[in-house]
Amino acid sequence: MRPDLTPRQQDLLQYVEYEIRRTGNAPSLRRAAAHMGVSHTAISQLIKGLEQKEVIRRERRYSRTIHVLNQARETAGLMRWREIPIVGKIAAGLPLYAQQEWGGSLVVDAGRYAGRNLFALKVHGDSMRDAAILDGDIAICEPRQFAQNGEIIAALIREEEATIKRFFLRKDHIELRPENPAYEPKIYGFDEVLIQGKVIGIQRGPDVLARL
Repeated sequence: MRPDLTPRQQDLLQYVEYEIRRTGNAPSLRRAAAHMGVSHTAISQLIKGLEQKEVIRRERRYSRTIHVLNQARETAGLMRWREIPIVGKIAAGLPLYAQQEWGGSLVVDAGRYAGRNLFALKVHGDSMRDAAILDGDIAICEPRQFAQNGEIIAALIREEEATIKRFFLRKDHIELRPENPAYEPKIYGFDEVLIQGKVIGIQRGPDVLARL
């Protein structure tokens, strides 16, 4: 209970938080008015009061999108989660056939992973061990069709095999370099490698989520 809120403001805040947890989105003003048994105008006034007390923030003045704020005036944790798809499997060792299949989903903090159309890939193999990408990890990727030298990417090889490696563009070829001395770098022609995305984070079990 926030002591600086009126009972009505507190009721509305609790309802908004409940709907966000239940559906992932704040309720419309019409639905909030029906739930609380008051007019649309009354809800608008309550929202204005919560904005003035810096408890919530709307994206625009008349936007239906409401962000609940924490004490640091940042979007609260309950609204920062986002779900991204896990697409098939990808090899971090010997390339594995890139199957475009739905392999579940992963929930990440949108405050840390804010890119659009992110996707995740399951990692098999240990060729990227020294970059802290291990067998069984889930690699979080930002869609890309280009890369800078030294970046870790997800690449499609010869339109059928996928792998995670460190990317280097050379004068007459592409080098995909592992991060494990037990594996040799691979050399490919320019038309043999299709970059699928840049690896920006790693999920390892329920407790480890690291941004690269």
